[in-house]
Amino acid sequence: MLMNTIILEVNREKPETAKIRAAAEVIRKGGLVAFPTETVYGLGADAMNAVAVKRIYAAKKRPLDNPIIVHVASKRELRQFAREVPVKAERLMSIFWPGPLTLVLKASKNVPKTTTGGLDTVAVRMPNHNVALALIRESGVPIAAPSANLSGRPSPTTAEHVKQDLNGRIEMILNGGPTSIGVESTVLNLTVDPPQILRPGGTSYEELLNVLGRVELHPGVLAEKRTRIAKVSSPGMKHRHYAPRAELILVEGTLEATVKKVQQITNSHKKAGRKVGILATDETEGGYEADVVKSLGARTDLASAARSLFRLLREFDEDEVDVIVAEGVPLEGLGLAVMNRLRKASGYKIVKAD
Repeated sequence: MLMNTIILEVNREKPETAKIRAAAEVIRKGGLVAFPTETVYGLGADAMNAVAVKRIYAAKKRPLDNPIIVHVASKRELRQFAREVPVKAERLMSIFWPGPLTLVLKASKNVPKTTTGGLDTVAVRMPNHNVALALIRESGVPIAAPSANLSGRPSPTTAEHVKQDLNGRIEMILNGGPTSIGVESTVLNLTVDPPQILRPGGTSYEELLNVLGRVELHPGVLAEKRTRIAKVSSPGMKHRHYAPRAELILVEGTLEATVKKVQQITNSHKKAGRKVGILATDETEGGYEADVVKSLGARTDLASAARSLFRLLREFDEDEVDVIVAEGVPLEGLGLAVMNRLRKASGYKIVKAD
């Protein structure tokens, strides 16, 4: 049954107290509120209320074995979820919190299994966004929040994206403008040694390596084909994610070979009568011929690629293209997160150009 979704415009720097109070009231009563973070928009519920968290899964049409990240407003709050907080966690929190880093730790017994996706671990982060922090503090409870989109769709980086997917399915959307990072947080498993990145995101592998000395990438992070994963200890690992409605083909290789291959694939689909979009970069955008060409940004500025990615995938849907042919970007810095999302969005339809 559809409900009336209230949308409130909120000042991202100084969130209005009355609006935050209204949203916190919804959370405390077991309702759902979509809110901005620095990464993407989250769909929040009281993390300790199993019934409310179940409503997140229903609203998103999300598989129940997909764990949800718990958002806190202070480092102290971590202790109510984690059985133990290792020294490495303390160090990482002092450097990267608030920010786009989620830590996976052994869960304490009071965390509902609905929130952990049935696991004995819990994923926790402290967002770097005034609206998100104000909402958590005012609610007086930790907030469980996956991305505020229908499961499998590109994550939302504006309130409008949330509305497209969830209008009528949730109580409230706090509109704090576009998000600044554009891909989700990095998820780091601290229950293994060395720590393992389960999902690359807004905190880069290089930054974590610099602090910890040793960090591994889960095999799924760089996977070029669908891998069977029985238990998922992080969102974004197992189920189809980030996908536009159009078929997406990802082309990887040296830049010259990639450009040539992208145009070849585009031409063959055009010949077959399909409407084709190309996801290019600033350096290559002007050289392509297709129905729609969009640029992720400069290849030297992978932060801009991360910021633009999900918005552009949704724009291609609005352009009603049948096929998107996307250039790969370098696997460094935020490029690792961008490529992880593109590979998953393509359903691993990857063409090697070289």
